[in-house]
Amino acid sequence: MIFVKTTVMLLFLLPDYKSESVIRVFYYLESGLGTEKFNRLFPVFFTDNGSEFRNVDAMELNSEMLYRTNVYYCAPMASWQKPHVEKNHEYIRYVLPKGKSLDCYEQEDITLLMNHINSTKRRGLGWKSPYELVEEDDEDMQALFELLKMHPIPADEVHLTPELFNK
Repeated sequence: MIFVKTTVMLLFLLPDYKSESVIRVFYYLESGLGTEKFNRLFPVFFTDNGSEFRNVDAMELNSEMLYRTNVYYCAPMASWQKPHVEKNHEYIRYVLPKGKSLDCYEQEDITLLMNHINSTKRRGLGWKSPYELVEEDDEDMQALFELLKMHPIPADEVHLTPELFNK
């Protein structure tokens, strides 16, 4: 998941590629943040056409059958519709090369990776990191950061190579 304005990315380690796993993340976020914060933070989701995103009703509606978000799909083979996601995939691949199994990783490892990526200063962001673009008084984002154990890594400690995990 990525916030377009700041390019802050959220990463979740899923046990499989099933829609139930994605839906569990939605419920986790909504229950941890509360419905109102969830609605403000995630009014819209753009996603690809992967089978894990097929159960639109379960993503859009919460347990009370109230809308919590709106889900839209990008066109197939249209990576230009989600350029920030593609750039963040590059950052992930610096640490986890394509084809490497994720079986030895825990969510804690993925959170560490997420924190390093979100702390990376970028030319397209005016040489700021995604974390630096989040307003300190943005209570919704601060609640999300607390829930997901997200925090900036000092610039001289950002490490985006496979040695980040030493696994």
